[in-house]
Amino acid sequence: MRPPPDREARRRATYGRGLSAETWALLALLLKGYRPLARRFAASGGEIDLIVRRGRTVAFVEVKARTTLDAAAISIDARKRARLSRAARAWLGRHPLPADTTLRADAVFVAPRRWPRHLPNAFEIEGL
Repeated sequence: MRPPPDREARRRATYGRGLSAETWALLALLLKGYRPLARRFAASGGEIDLIVRRGRTVAFVEVKARTTLDAAAISIDARKRARLSRAARAWLGRHPLPADTTLRADAVFVAPRRWPRHLPNAFEIEGL
């Protein structure tokens, strides 16, 4: 059964805002010298918005778009961290990396009319 049209329209709008936020986040990271490895990677019941690399560091990035940067910063809860961690472990199982690679979980916060805020090492990746 299909959702009502207004619900479907909201879902499409939310999806579009998420893609836009991820694009802005990726642009900010590219300007900082990061190279994209994957976008919207999903596995093991979790999703990673962006996976980027700079030098020997690979960052699993959670992108959060809210009306303010502060609201975005507080929106990553324990459940989201656990889901990202599961997906990160799955990605690493498929993409072996050299032993000297630094792994971390970053966050990029996006708000209207503001430059995205990148927070390196925003939280620990569980199980690594």
